[in-house]
Amino acid sequence: MPYTNYLDQQIQKLLFSNTAYTIPGTWYVGLSTTTPSQGASANFTEPVGNGYARVSAANNSTNWVPVASPPATGYTMQNNAALNFPSATGSWGTVTYFGIFDALSGGNLVGFGQLSAPQSVASGVAPSFAVGALTVSNN
Repeated sequence: MPYTNYLDQQIQKLLFSNTAYTIPGTWYVGLSTTTPSQGASANFTEPVGNGYARVSAANNSTNWVPVASPPATGYTMQNNAALNFPSATGSWGTVTYFGIFDALSGGNLVGFGQLSAPQSVASGVAPSFAVGALTVSNN
């Protein structure tokens, strides 16, 4: 999962100019129908209406844990609780990416990743990430 320029800048300012960065107490996971980018506009297009809402996961060592066998370089965390979106009340389109935000709506996209397979979300479908299905890496 690449981090966005926003998060990269916050980390750089923290490390090299001692500018505080407040780590969110909750992360919010969203879905996108477009391919995001790391740039300022991010090109992250969430579904609108039809019951769509980001899902929340408290930022703690219960909800986010290291993978059992971390890669030789970097560090990878995964969700340790299922993340369940509400049931769609109409079409959300075909979602292809997930993103992690620092707010329930608006806010900053801090990173994103491609879904293992595109998913067409129709009325009555409730997308979800099972335990361990969402990974976050600084590689």
